[in-house]
Amino acid sequence: MIQPKRLVTAGGTLCCALGIGYFMQAGAESRAPQPEQQAQVVNAATMTANAAIEAQAAGEVEVEEVTMTSAASALPEAPAPAVLPSQPVVNAALEDTTSMADELPTEESTPSFACEYTMDAASEAAAMVRLTLDAPCMSNEKFTLHHNGMMFTEVTNADGQADFVVPALSENAVFIVAFANGEGAVANATVSSLEYYDRAVVQWKGESGMQVHALEYGATYGEGGHVWSDAARDHSSAALGQGGFLTKLGAADVDNALVAEVYTFPTGVAKQGGDVILSVEAEITTSNCGRDVEAQSLQKTEDGTLKTQDLVLAMPDCNTVGDFLVLKNLLNDLKIAAK
Repeated sequence: MIQPKRLVTAGGTLCCALGIGYFMQAGAESRAPQPEQQAQVVNAATMTANAAIEAQAAGEVEVEEVTMTSAASALPEAPAPAVLPSQPVVNAALEDTTSMADELPTEESTPSFACEYTMDAASEAAAMVRLTLDAPCMSNEKFTLHHNGMMFTEVTNADGQADFVVPALSENAVFIVAFANGEGAVANATVSSLEYYDRAVVQWKGESGMQVHALEYGATYGEGGHVWSDAARDHSSAALGQGGFLTKLGAADVDNALVAEVYTFPTGVAKQGGDVILSVEAEITTSNCGRDVEAQSLQKTEDGTLKTQDLVLAMPDCNTVGDFLVLKNLLNDLKIAAK
């Protein structure tokens, strides 16, 4: 392995970083003359015309032309107004409609489809726990997994399901899934084999450039005892007591995802005694150069409790891209006794 330039540092400024954690015409009405008014106009015009005709016949006045002063004079004489019925008018159509509406079927309410969130937990070898999440209405949705202070981001598939394996940090392990809408699920598992394993967690958000490295039994970079993300091994080596392994958690391809790396060593069943040197390195990249990077470590101690440290690291300028900062005091080294 090509050795990049590594700058050893005592660590970064300690501060609180991560914590456990979803909005609104009236216009003037044209009025036609009433029947009584129409009748008066017609009668007046008719009387005028009759008087003129009688006068001409008597020879008293010669009327050559009669100019009608109202268009209503061309209308026939309106009949006398009809006598309204003494009983009120009944709107038969309205009554019929009302009675028909009573006979029509009523509209059924739309059924409510509740979404159930369920998660199962099953203990596996090397103090690992397999989690199976089923949230059918949360297709391709990201969520956060919480466990004893460890947090990371995952995403469901098209069916709203997710299946992943998590290193347990407590014997009575509780795992919580939380979606952005506030819904989620909880699962429990008993991990009785945890007492045989040492565990160290480093977690961060986004592209921090952080890496966990373990050098087992005096190994140097690139050798078989160098365990890191590019040489992670699997839990079988620990279950057999041969060496440790590294688990990377979180959907790194999601923007600002919570990511964690967990190193596990089988201290209680190790076949060989010696030291395991643990360190955290921060690669200087174009994504993190010249800014502060936040991280947090969780390490299981001999009595089973978790030691927590928070870190804020000021990354160097971008002219150092490609170099590494080595943090020597964020994790404690392991001393393995021969069995």
